[in-house]
Amino acid sequence: MVYSLSDITWLFFVYSFAGWCIEVCWAAIQRRHFVNRGFVNGPLCPIYGFGSTLFALFLPELTGNLFFLFLGGGLLAAMLEYLTGLLMEKIFHKKLWDYSHIRHNLGGYICLRYSLLWGVLAVVTMKFSNGLICGLFRLVPRPVALVVQWAAAGLLLTDFLTTAMAVLGMKITARRLAQLTEGIQQTSRVLENTLTNRVRKRMEKSFPSIDQSVIVEDIKNREKTEKPAVFAPGCGFYKLTALFFIGAFLGDITETIFMLITTHTLMSRSSVVYGPFSIVWGLGCALLTLFLYRYRNKSDGYIFMAGTLLGGVYEYICSVFTEMVFGTIFWDYSGFAFNLGGRINLLYCFFWGIAAVVWLKLIYPKLSEWVEKIPKKFGTIFFNCMIVFMIFNMLLSSLVLARYTERHTNDASNPGGQELTALDEFLDSRFDDERVERIYPNAKIVDDGN
Repeated sequence: MVYSLSDITWLFFVYSFAGWCIEVCWAAIQRRHFVNRGFVNGPLCPIYGFGSTLFALFLPELTGNLFFLFLGGGLLAAMLEYLTGLLMEKIFHKKLWDYSHIRHNLGGYICLRYSLLWGVLAVVTMKFSNGLICGLFRLVPRPVALVVQWAAAGLLLTDFLTTAMAVLGMKITARRLAQLTEGIQQTSRVLENTLTNRVRKRMEKSFPSIDQSVIVEDIKNREKTEKPAVFAPGCGFYKLTALFFIGAFLGDITETIFMLITTHTLMSRSSVVYGPFSIVWGLGCALLTLFLYRYRNKSDGYIFMAGTLLGGVYEYICSVFTEMVFGTIFWDYSGFAFNLGGRINLLYCFFWGIAAVVWLKLIYPKLSEWVEKIPKKFGTIFFNCMIVFMIFNMLLSSLVLARYTERHTNDASNPGGQELTALDEFLDSRFDDERVERIYPNAKIVDDGN
């Protein structure tokens, strides 16, 4: 079944409402009274809507295989739950749910029991309910549907922003109290230092032979305790940004060498038109670190299994996404054993697991130390510039690929006899077919007729 944007929107709101009803009923059974289980004030649990959207976008190819549909749904929902829970806690310092009391949980954000339940929901929605819901709402006249959808989206956005501001308001109040306390402490330290200096000067005048070793030692100890500012400490934004660029570069080089050894051919493995950067590897390194950072001290087997599952899901999502957006397939594993739609295969999933172990146990600790040694001012400026460069690079690469696909899916470079725009002329002159195929040698145009 092919879902339109209107179908996806209806599914989002229907399942958001259905999820809210389920959560409210379950809470009422447990607590014997009504509890609004949604983050927003309205009768919606958006995470269920986003879950159904992910299923509709990424799982249609798996509807013929119930096991992989079940497995894909559980893994997709687990990633969604984990990222949502982690992000909400980072922003609002509040956990919307906590599975710490349930066996086989991961940081309290996800657990095996509910991931399996999500898998069942994926099967039910994709095989049965989605068709009924979409068929029903396709009967609604398009103008009416647009008005209702836009109104519902506006109300949900307003509700979310209002709730977020309320939560952030409480956070800001607590922060102000903390700042006030810190200000009092700083004032106390200033007064203490002033008083100490006055006493020291008076003692030096009164007793010239007084031993200053204690005072000097105290000053040295104070200097040691004042730690210099560290660039990108922990697992924050700039650390993940640095890991993205490092992983994108190393991934491109690694794939190039691998292809040279196995095929005796030197070919580009870059994802962008400028520079040796593999976006898939860069995002993979950043996301693996984000997901598994707090579990880096776990056993190698634990990290290997997590990396194998996460890597497989991540690569599958990337394959579907690039095909939907660019109409192009960048890799095809159809010739490998145990492949899934040619998008992933078991061997490369194991490679993801091995890469996760090597990354977290061997490479990441060293890279983290090197990144933190970068001067803070230089690091901030440098990586901000790199972010701007990569955004431009990715946008230009998207335009290049879209134009390349357009040239090959129309009769000529001038589709429909229409006059070419200045952008089309620029892309055709700077990025002709030969250059694009040199940058993306494995790219294949998707035939919509198949």
